[in-house]
Amino acid sequence: MSVLLEQRSSCLASVDGGLAVTGEVGFEVASAMAEAGSAWLADRPAGSEVVFDLSGVGRVSSAALSVLLEWTRQARDAGVEVAAVRLSAPLERLTRVAGLDTLLPLAEPVAA
Repeated sequence: MSVLLEQRSSCLASVDGGLAVTGEVGFEVASAMAEAGSAWLADRPAGSEVVFDLSGVGRVSSAALSVLLEWTRQARDAGVEVAAVRLSAPLERLTRVAGLDTLLPLAEPVAA
């Protein structure tokens, strides 16, 4: 595990060829988190796979979803396949309500 960003009560780390987010992701950290993850993604070779793991995000957060969508766009532009997206139960519910669940390769949600 390599910590890419630690700010306020949130952490972004590179874990097993993917990005893992834990803590609270509010708008005050979203921009820095999106940028740090995008920089990490830029170093992935085209054709590789990544997993985005937001199962450690505790609260419903549209900021976290914004970060996730930016990384998904960045991966697509770089030719990197998003193999799976793991969301916490609250984020999974928000994703479904927003109609984003059909756009992401969602893994099974974690227990609430």
